[in-house]
Amino acid sequence: MLDRKALVIGIDHYPGHALNSCVRDATAVAELLRRNGDEAETRNFAVRLLTSGGNDDVTNAGLNDAITRFFNSSVSTSTAVLYFAGHGMLNPGTETGYLVGTDGRKGSLGFPMSELLNLANEACITERIRSAVVILDCCHAGYLGQQGGRSNAGVSEIGKGVTILSSSTADQSALEGSRHGVFTELLLDGLGGGCADVRGTITPASVYAHIDQALGEHDDQRPLYKTNVHNFITLRQIKPPIRPDVLRRLTEHFPHPDMVKPLDPSYEHDRQHVSDAIRQIPVNPENASAFKELQAYSRQGLVVPIDTEFMFLAAIESKGCRLTGLGRHYHRLAKNGLL
Repeated sequence: MLDRKALVIGIDHYPGHALNSCVRDATAVAELLRRNGDEAETRNFAVRLLTSGGNDDVTNAGLNDAITRFFNSSVSTSTAVLYFAGHGMLNPGTETGYLVGTDGRKGSLGFPMSELLNLANEACITERIRSAVVILDCCHAGYLGQQGGRSNAGVSEIGKGVTILSSSTADQSALEGSRHGVFTELLLDGLGGGCADVRGTITPASVYAHIDQALGEHDDQRPLYKTNVHNFITLRQIKPPIRPDVLRRLTEHFPHPDMVKPLDPSYEHDRQHVSDAIRQIPVNPENASAFKELQAYSRQGLVVPIDTEFMFLAAIESKGCRLTGLGRHYHRLAKNGLL
């Protein structure tokens, strides 16, 4: 049994206030969360998908039951992700935020965001869930991170182990695109690999950075990210652009992180665009093999050639290469046995 679970909810069918993309949003998010993007497509989260327009109960009562059960389960869970796409509303009188079910109406808008935060906080405090990630794509979604929990719960606003990623601030609307919500379109791109690191790891923080940068100066909709975690959270794993064993060999290629590694033509096997003098220099198979790894580092921004633009020229012109700041970071991880 997987110890990672996700509850993914998408609602389009609101009488008189229908939305167009939330069911597609939720379905696509669920598909990505179910399996990793590695070569084996390993299982990732055990996903429960609830969408409107079918047999799923996504009324206010249905939301209350599904979300409460999700966080109150007695089964120990390492990571729990809740995703909601639909209407979000604020009660102007009480300034309380709600996730709106299909029967939401004045006086009974939906599931309170404050209760959602309380459930996530308490699940992490009691260690039923080690890490809870709440992702909301709805109007006023940022209210979740801008209000407190129960005064008698003995927890901070965002409890230890809880992460919030919302599509907008408390006073903003969430915009829909041609196929997906503006926020979820970027979320899907990030989960698909757009924000993975060189190990192929996708985290809530990298997803937020990906979305925030892509929105640029989009003042109508700004994502919100708040977290209180003390452990690393992975949302998804894809095939890494550099194999782990190659990444660990950074310390072999660069015994000292500040060194310049000298290169010469014996490292480069391609002799089609070089002078006759260079073509006469034999290729060293061991050097050529090492150079392929150095080029892989360079493509991911871990290594840069010295005094030239390309690694090919650094070898042909007998120059060298060095680690970048990012390269030194992974060198440190490799040296400390953390890769």
